[in-house]
Amino acid sequence: MPEGDSLRRAAERLQVLVGQRLDVESPHPRAQATRVAQQVDGRVLESVESVGKNLLLRFEGGLVVRSHLRMSGRWRIERRGSHRVGLPWLVLRGERQEGVLWNGPVLEVERRSVRRRLGPDILGEAFDVDVAVTRMRAHGERWLGEAMQHQASVAGIGNMWMAEALWEIRVSPWVRVGELSDETVTEALTAARRLMQASVSSGRPGRSVYRRAGRPCRRCGTVVRARGQGDENRTAYWCPGCQAGGGPPGA
Repeated sequence: MPEGDSLRRAAERLQVLVGQRLDVESPHPRAQATRVAQQVDGRVLESVESVGKNLLLRFEGGLVVRSHLRMSGRWRIERRGSHRVGLPWLVLRGERQEGVLWNGPVLEVERRSVRRRLGPDILGEAFDVDVAVTRMRAHGERWLGEAMQHQASVAGIGNMWMAEALWEIRVSPWVRVGELSDETVTEALTAARRLMQASVSSGRPGRSVYRRAGRPCRRCGTVVRARGQGDENRTAYWCPGCQAGGGPPGA
């Protein structure tokens, strides 16, 4: 699933269309049903920003389009009139370039700001780690790996950067938040923010633990494990040899 860093890069790419009056269309039938294109066609795109795992496109007249990429969506910038195979969800056609959304299952004109439902944006300039820690600790029964991905506590982290951050600080995702100190939770969020900022700047670095189940840990050589975690059963990756806190119940 695209995480906050992917959305931040998408927002940066789409800046080339800001300030232009756009022709907007939705070739995909499911996207046509949202009627997003009809509502913003011919309007000036005023801004594009990422908030957690959401992309917000603000058009003149106060209309804000929200895009969430779920598992496989992606935004691309292409030359105007480029040949393409398949039906994109949304095409934002500028003077020379087009913003193209592929596989965008969540596409809507906002009626209620998504910001109200989210915790602090892990990549936001004004990210308040203390607020994020407080929100996470309000659900002390959650596993740390699960809590880091709870968007109402902290927005933008998915299972890849959760796994990489916890591997970096040598803490297992299978520790209850209530069993940890504020300092450890802060360290986990700080590591995630640092890794994601590096990804925005230079592209995603090599993975240390994510999707390496069954292979030796790059640090200690113990076999990396993976298991679904939490109500949404998102896969947690960890090294039982060098990440303190143990594994899942019954393992």
